[in-house]
Amino acid sequence: MTESLPSGGGVAPPDPGPADSLDDVAQRLRMLKVWAGDPSYDTIKSRINAAGKATGRPGGLLARRTTVADCFRDGRRRLNTDLVIAIVEAMHPDVGYVAQWRQALRVVGGEARAASQVRVQDDLPQDLPGFVGRTAVVNRLRRELHRSDLDDGPVVLAIQGMAGVGKTHLAIHAARAVHRRKPFDRILFVNLRGFHPDPGQPPADPASVLEGFLRLLGVAGQQIPYDLPARAAAYRRILAGTHTLVVLDNASDAEQARPLLPDTPGCPVLITSRRDLGDLPHATRLTVGLFTPDESAALLAGGGPPLPAGPDPNAVARIAQRCGHLPLALGLVNAHLRSTSGWTLTDHADRLDERHHQRRLDVSVELAFDLSYRELPTERRRLLRFVAAHPGDDFDARAVAALTGVRPSDAEIHLRHLHRDHLLQQAVPGRYALHDLIRAYAAARCGDEDPPPERRAALTRLFDYYAATTAAAVGVLYPAGSHREPSSGGVRVAAPLDADTARGWLDTERPALVAVAAHTAAHGWPSHTTRLSASLFPYLHGGYPTDALAIHEHARTAARGAGDSAGQAHASTSLGATYAQLGRYGPATEHLQQGRSLFRRVGDQVGEARVLVNLGVIESQLGRNRSAAASYGRALTLFRQAGHQAGEAHALNNLGEVEAQLGQYGLAAKHVQRSLILFQRLGGRTGEAWTLNTLGDIEIRLGRHRAAGIHLERALAVYRQLGNHTGTAWTLNSLGTLHTRLGQTSRHHQQSLDIFRETGERYGEASALNGIAEAARVTGNVADALAHHGAAHAIVVEIGAYHEHARTHAGLGHAHRALGAPTSARAHFQRALTLYADLDMPEAEEIRAHLSALDGDGPDLTGQLLVSTVSCG
Repeated sequence: MTESLPSGGGVAPPDPGPADSLDDVAQRLRMLKVWAGDPSYDTIKSRINAAGKATGRPGGLLARRTTVADCFRDGRRRLNTDLVIAIVEAMHPDVGYVAQWRQALRVVGGEARAASQVRVQDDLPQDLPGFVGRTAVVNRLRRELHRSDLDDGPVVLAIQGMAGVGKTHLAIHAARAVHRRKPFDRILFVNLRGFHPDPGQPPADPASVLEGFLRLLGVAGQQIPYDLPARAAAYRRILAGTHTLVVLDNASDAEQARPLLPDTPGCPVLITSRRDLGDLPHATRLTVGLFTPDESAALLAGGGPPLPAGPDPNAVARIAQRCGHLPLALGLVNAHLRSTSGWTLTDHADRLDERHHQRRLDVSVELAFDLSYRELPTERRRLLRFVAAHPGDDFDARAVAALTGVRPSDAEIHLRHLHRDHLLQQAVPGRYALHDLIRAYAAARCGDEDPPPERRAALTRLFDYYAATTAAAVGVLYPAGSHREPSSGGVRVAAPLDADTARGWLDTERPALVAVAAHTAAHGWPSHTTRLSASLFPYLHGGYPTDALAIHEHARTAARGAGDSAGQAHASTSLGATYAQLGRYGPATEHLQQGRSLFRRVGDQVGEARVLVNLGVIESQLGRNRSAAASYGRALTLFRQAGHQAGEAHALNNLGEVEAQLGQYGLAAKHVQRSLILFQRLGGRTGEAWTLNTLGDIEIRLGRHRAAGIHLERALAVYRQLGNHTGTAWTLNSLGTLHTRLGQTSRHHQQSLDIFRETGERYGEASALNGIAEAARVTGNVADALAHHGAAHAIVVEIGAYHEHARTHAGLGHAHRALGAPTSARAHFQRALTLYADLDMPEAEEIRAHLSALDGDGPDLTGQLLVSTVSCG
């Protein structure tokens, strides 16, 4: 028996608008549940899944009771917007009310996106030089890690202790020792950011960590499940039977760590945390305390030749006592000892006693920090205070130079000295990071010593540097684009010398740029956020959709708050283009229409034309080629009226693509050739590669295979040189089609599929799957053809890509005919014919011929490869 939809008893449902946190969302969902008659979670789940089946959503994406119930719970770090909206619709399917929830979730989403930014590694960090002490614990860890080889159950080692006792160094040291003796098959490492002092760096979302781990384990993006339980199950399934070490550093609590446990023999887990993790299954807890006096003395003796003791033979013990025997504090003090000439250990002990009595400090770590800080040169103290305000996890000398106003060479010298003094960690050569305790200490000193105007000026210089260098780097890679031209904001920077340098800088700094966009949007630098969004669009659109959504959403929020209609229009358009790339055409169209309205309000013809191009892309991927051609034609007119040649080139190439789909090959080639000339004139190498790919597709359709190969190989070389993942995938896809037409086997389709899955481009994934299926059929592997066409069919039904849908049915018709199943073949051919006819595509006539052959009224065309195998990227 199912429960009926509620009427609400005449009382208005709860308003989601005031929600400003994930807990607020959960509270309002609970209120809505009560208002709706308090349906059970099972009932809500059933309504969601019934609605999903009605719209053709694949079963793998259906809701589960546990994931539905989780949305009503406080304390979540992650927001599944689609599921929340589905829950709202299940309880009150009023269109206007659901729209209110969509808007509220966009505002709250910024908190969840911060938790989703996490960096995983497939190797251990470097061991600490001169590691001392912890002999018993290290031996215990080694024994337990070796026990994982015995296949007698999961091994979970939880290293617990207060901040600064060296839990991370201990875990890395023990793990490296075991790995040297008997290497693991794989290593997975992540900093869970459980206790970061910056509220903008919340504890890492376990689902995002699992996504990163699954990618490191070779799982393509679109094969990664969305909900947390399914990701955990996939992770455990892949690790089963392997010998993989998982290191979870700085866990906030057992709840964060639990989904990340492989829970399988042979895959030991090392976890470090400041909290008790006794609730974890199979956990062996090893509590790490302060150093013993002997361990403290050994640490203070390391790092150089012996220091003179002076008159007090107990000086070392006094120093260790003043440091509270805390390893982090001892390391800082030892660095100070080694950098001060002419002092005895007694002098240093007396100095610590003096500072202790003067400042009345009882916390050993603060005393050690203060001692190290006070002994720094003035400029180095200032630099340490300011880098604590950097919103990213790590930074280099150029960013620090911008932040502090010193020369990059001087900044590098200061950073090296701070690293030598144990006040900075070196993440990788040339990039530095702060321990969270030192960051908190330095931030507090900055608040005490630097007036707010100076702090804001320093951050403004940093954000100017990122915005200007981003604009310069993108300008090297994408000198011609139809989006808003990136601006340096008047800041002069040395542009990267070549494309490799530009891309290397962007790839390295991308996590920092996401953090900067979030910080500038939330703390009063809205123009920096919108400049970053505008500059980064072509780079992010080349294969980084997750970061693109985060940055463009921050820009939209910042622009709206600042009353910047033009900035909001560009950010909305970039969001729409990114959602379209992911095959989410509903939100894509919504954002694009918002952008178009705003562009019209401010009178920006070029911006409106950009929207029309992206709307045309959606229409084209949905198979509405006539409508797409009309959008491109209107965009072309606006670009020409504005004299925007880069936009004109984009519109011409897009127009040529849909004309080719409609069988208008002569007109298509004319428009694409004109586009190629414009891109070459403007120096737009990405656009040039794109037009070469389109020309190659047209040549394939015309049967001019040699010319097609020349165009496509040239396009592939350019895309690979620029590091453009999306363009590379589409060109590989076209090359795969060319080889299939020539009766040759190749891995091009599979290579393109891997990239599409990695970047999350659903339309491309469907196209590549259809290409693999067609190649399999040509080589006689009908079973593989059926499997891959079936996988493509699940995607195209979900996203509504009617061209690829028609192509799928055509391929299934051929496969079933080859299997001697004419009834099934006829059904698929008939469906393909209906779709192709609705799309007004020339493939419809070929399908009619195949249907006639099945009925015995025409020639047998089974061996003929359909023109529809060509997919234009």
